[in-house]
Order: sequence, then structure tokens, then C-alpha cells
Amino acid sequence: MSLVELIAQADERGLAASGLACLDRCVPLLGGDDEILRPLWASLAEPGQGDRDWGECVEQARAGLDVPPAPEGDLSAEGRATVLAHRMLDAAPVERTGANLREWADACSVAALQIHRLLDAASDGASSVAARREGLTQDMSPLVAAELRRQITILELLSAHGVAGLRQALGLSTEGRRVLRAVVSRRARGRV
Repeated sequence: MSLVELIAQADERGLAASGLACLDRCVPLLGGDDEILRPLWASLAEPGQGDRDWGECVEQARAGLDVPPAPEGDLSAEGRATVLAHRMLDAAPVERTGANLREWADACSVAALQIHRLLDAASDGASSVAARREGLTQDMSPLVAAELRRQITILELLSAHGVAGLRQALGLSTEGRRVLRAVVSRRARGRV
């Protein structure tokens, strides 16, 4: 099943976790601490009061990641990637409803794939990430391929296991964050 189909079929928790995981993997671009989004993850695991806590946690994350984005005129790959990461954070819905979350999860999926595409040293054969999300994976660059696999796996885990899949989803997100942090660091060393 393609990523687009998985997002279309995901329930509210799956959508929230999908968008959150994409944002979590991009925290290195926002200058954030690895634990900054942990309260949002915890709110997804709490039945009943998660809706109320979600909005508070979104506001706390925004306050904790209140670093200025790269200037819009910054045409470097890192600058464009940082702008996309800020847009993901800014678009996080305070109200955890299906419609809000579906739109956010979809936008986060596109942004995260685009960020990985911008930062990948290898060239990606497709002209846009839309083809990747629909299942066309021929000539995909390694960093984009890994991000696509993470996004698909997280949605599959949550679909199959519900709340019990959150821990594994968080683990995949943490792994992806480490990979992106290493890529950003390597690119920074290359400019010195």
C-alpha cells in the first residue's frame, strides 16, 4: 500500500503520530533538544485526556523550539530544509481532530520527504516527492528511501497495534532523527 493510501486510511491517533514522527525526525533543523516533543508522544498514549493535553503540548513545543527560521531568501539546502521544518511545527493543530490531523500528517509527510531530498548527497530521480508517496520508488536516493520506509512503517505499526505501536513508532523516529542529525553535521563540516 502506498503512503498516500495509508494516510487516507489512518485513524486519528495514527495521523497524529505520523505527523509528529515527521516533525520529530526534523528537530535537528530546529535546534531542539531530543526530548522536546516527548510530551506530545505521551499525550497520544493517554486515553481520554490526550485531546486536552495535545493542544497544551503543541504550544509548549512551539515555545521550546522558538528559534528564528532561516531567512526566506536563504537558497541553501539547509536553509530551505529549515524553513520546511518550521512550517511543520507552525502547522501542528492545537485541536486533535481527524480533519486537522489528516491535513497536517499529509503536509508533514511531504515536507519531511522534501527535507530529506534536499539534504541527500545523492540525486533523487523523481521531479517531486509526490511520486514517491504514491509508490514509485525507482532510482530513489538513499536518504529519501529511508524516510519513506519510516513513514510507511509507522503508519502500518499504528494501524496494526494502535497504542501499543507508539513505542516502536517513537523508536523509528528517534533513529531517523539521529540519521538526519548526522547528515546535517556532515554537511556543516563539508562547508568548513
